[in-house]
Amino acid sequence: MKNLRMFFQPSGWAPARKPEACKLLIALAIGWLFACPMASGQTPTTVVTFDVTNGFLPYFGSLVQAGNGDMYGTTYEGGANNVGTIFKLTPAGALTTLHSFDTTDGSLPAGSLLLATNGDLYGTTWEGGTGGLGTIFKITPAGALTSLHSFDSTDGALCVSGLIQATNGDLYGTTYNGGTNNLGTIFKITPAGVFTSLHSFAAAEGATPYAGLIQATDGYLYGTAYQGGANNVGTVFKVTMAGVLTTLYTFTVSLTDGTHPYAALVQASNGLLYGSTSSGGASGYGTIFSITPEGALTTLHSFAVLDGDNPQSKLVEANDGNLYGTTSGGGATGNGTIFKMTLAGSLTSLFSFNITDGAFPIGGLTQYTNGTFYGTTYQGGADNDGTVFTLSEGLGPFVETIPTSGRVGAAVKILGTNLSATSSVTFNGTAAVFHVVGPSEITATVPAGATTGNVEVATPGGLLVSNAAFQVP
Repeated sequence: MKNLRMFFQPSGWAPARKPEACKLLIALAIGWLFACPMASGQTPTTVVTFDVTNGFLPYFGSLVQAGNGDMYGTTYEGGANNVGTIFKLTPAGALTTLHSFDTTDGSLPAGSLLLATNGDLYGTTWEGGTGGLGTIFKITPAGALTSLHSFDSTDGALCVSGLIQATNGDLYGTTYNGGTNNLGTIFKITPAGVFTSLHSFAAAEGATPYAGLIQATDGYLYGTAYQGGANNVGTVFKVTMAGVLTTLYTFTVSLTDGTHPYAALVQASNGLLYGSTSSGGASGYGTIFSITPEGALTTLHSFAVLDGDNPQSKLVEANDGNLYGTTSGGGATGNGTIFKMTLAGSLTSLFSFNITDGAFPIGGLTQYTNGTFYGTTYQGGADNDGTVFTLSEGLGPFVETIPTSGRVGAAVKILGTNLSATSSVTFNGTAAVFHVVGPSEITATVPAGATTGNVEVATPGGLLVSNAAFQVP
């Protein structure tokens, strides 16, 4: 499968239906769409327009903030060899291409990068490498790339998802194909590159996962499979760090819970896991759901085209306590939307893309530590090659910890803005020893007596609070 650019029918595999083709269907109903009331929303600002040379078609990946204050991302195609790039972006929108893939080191990077605790960035490619079936790589913030692993089908193939770093320090991910049954795998790899295949999916438990994994506060890894399960329309599962998998929920083909989840889950501050399905639900255009770690699922919202269609990106919980996300289609012109939703399920459409400002925001949003959201669109913009945009919802600055959990004595990176004159760092009220690395990064040690709670950083500009509680086992 050379080209990942496709939208699948609810029943599973179907011929490629590119975003351009979706517009024909939208045009037939455009009069109805404009006759419907639209929620007023904010207006994003386009900060980068891709033009093939600097990248082309940013896909599933969200941007990630690094310790130097810049953000990093990937484009699925474009660059010097037209098989994808890695770029960095300043908060002001200045883009630098750091690496152009050349097939030998990977090609077609679709997922997000991961900032690991060692300061390097890790990612995956859909194809390329020694077997042509995808790679795992690391890259320094300055742009020095090292290929760590090439998939060979037995250990996985065609990796769409990004990686996570678990509390044991290892990196975990999924592949869409490969493994014993050619239905995908779960793997781990050390930061140095030692690879272990942990699990091969069987159809009954889930198959062909697009999404990556998350680690919840209970220590388990959680994820979604696009297909498989009793009805072959996807599952939610949990897995131990050793690879023992339990299917928590199997989606149905009814009009209730949705079908075919693309996106990774997110654990919100209330302890529930939140995710989306790309189709199904009351109107057939996808859903947002919550699920307990034990597997009790609640459908919170069914999309109805005008408020979005075909959500494929991971949700993000912002520092106002709401979830923010995108849909790859729907809205006023069929080119995708941005929305926010309370944890209880009340959804507000914030913006509909119109091609000139971007189209098909398949990648999710990232909240930079100054409070502003950053995102990408797969197409649209001046050259129809995709964009990077910002969105301000008036939210204030905060700090982010890397990782989000650790035992007493563990080293923690704290990312933020204007941190140079920091006077104190506390973990849920307990003072910590810290070192200022620069205006965007502090390192700290989890202090004796620390308990689970927010990290607070005192600066001359005010007190900055972490966007998520830091978990102390």
